[in-house]
Amino acid sequence: MRILISGSSGLIGTALTRSLDEAGHDVVRLVRRAPNSADERQWSPAIGHLDPASFDGVDVVVNLSGAGIGDKRWTAKRRKEIVDSRLDTTRLLATTMAALAEPPHTFVSQSAIGYYGNRGDEVLTESSGPGSREDFLTDLTIDWEEAAGPAAAAGLRVVHPRTGLVLASGTQLLGRLVPLFKAGLGGPIGDGRQWWSWITLRDQVAALMTLIEGDAVGPVNLVAPNPVQNVDFVKALGTVLRRPTLFRVPRVAIRAAMGPEMADELSLSSSRVVPERLLTSGFEFAAPTLDAALADLLGVVDRAA
Repeated sequence: MRILISGSSGLIGTALTRSLDEAGHDVVRLVRRAPNSADERQWSPAIGHLDPASFDGVDVVVNLSGAGIGDKRWTAKRRKEIVDSRLDTTRLLATTMAALAEPPHTFVSQSAIGYYGNRGDEVLTESSGPGSREDFLTDLTIDWEEAAGPAAAAGLRVVHPRTGLVLASGTQLLGRLVPLFKAGLGGPIGDGRQWWSWITLRDQVAALMTLIEGDAVGPVNLVAPNPVQNVDFVKALGTVLRRPTLFRVPRVAIRAAMGPEMADELSLSSSRVVPERLLTSGFEFAAPTLDAALADLLGVVDRAA
């Protein structure tokens, strides 16, 4: 198949592009600079420019565009960047495809488990409703999925991978936590009872490949089948790194460091999400449990410590 990808230079996009190439697919990448290879097409979502010819022969479009959620404080400017980088790109792709005489048959448009909001211990599946529109991430994610509406109305198969915390060596989450834990300063955040729904990069890419090549429609939770509470995440990380986890991070401290809204919706929010549709389809996770995932990702770090 010929597959057009936006956001191909990010963590997930880079790994997905490699897997698609290895599987024999023809990958075309959307870039915001002048193309420097035959597999690149230029676009400018901010001004609504996308040449319809970019879709020539394309079977599937994968939209992974979006500014980082947790890498900068949520100032008014940053919030606008986060929103625009998702909604502008999704709308432009969807409306352009909807106007084509021969559009791609599938649109895989990234989403996130922020859709569900802070739900405590409630087990959340794809059939669960959204959280409160008062929460920034929930409001954003609802609009993000709705932005793909023109593609669905035009008859394309539209899939929304609702992704959780992606674990990979060197990612923002592990990149921040591992040095602290290795220094013996690791510990639960707040009361530690908030649920973290995670997935390894390897399983994230494998799941996306399944969605690209399959027939699923609508939301699909891309998380491992065993979400954990923060206190258990911390314990597992400490065990792998052979370090104590005695230093609890008070709620007031994490809110001061990240900003209240960002801390409440990222580090302190509780989303117990399970991948019901993936499991029903027979998808097999390479790392279904956190212990196995962390041992695989950080085992080399541990032995070198």
